[in-house]
Amino acid sequence: MFIDKELELSDSQAVTSSAASTNYIDLSVDADVGVGKPLWVIMQLDVAADAGNSDETYSVALQTDDNTSFSSAATIATTTITRGDAAGTGYTMGFPMANERYVRLYYTLAGTSPSVTISAWVTDQLPTKWAAYADAI
Repeated sequence: MFIDKELELSDSQAVTSSAASTNYIDLSVDADVGVGKPLWVIMQLDVAADAGNSDETYSVALQTDDNTSFSSAATIATTTITRGDAAGTGYTMGFPMANERYVRLYYTLAGTSPSVTISAWVTDQLPTKWAAYADAI
């Protein structure tokens, strides 16, 4: 699978507390994206989700808003990362068709010492097999 840099939300983003994805996507207008073909948010753990204290929790929200500060962000999809999942583990979340102009991910971490490194992007290709490839092919 090729990853479009314009559709990349996180590129090996190290997360140790609740935070927004490094990047957001500007859809240019409030758009019904993906009409006719489903879109997906693909997430891959680059470093395992810490489980050292057995109380860490990880959740990911896909948010949309009409401004880049996401001051009135609406959550349009969510998923949970399993504590202790290994590097290379992948997660998929459907990308709803109705959105405001901007979209991002918001990572909510809790517990004693949560940490995870994650890459995430939007694609129209649902992966059937996870594989890691070198950057800049």
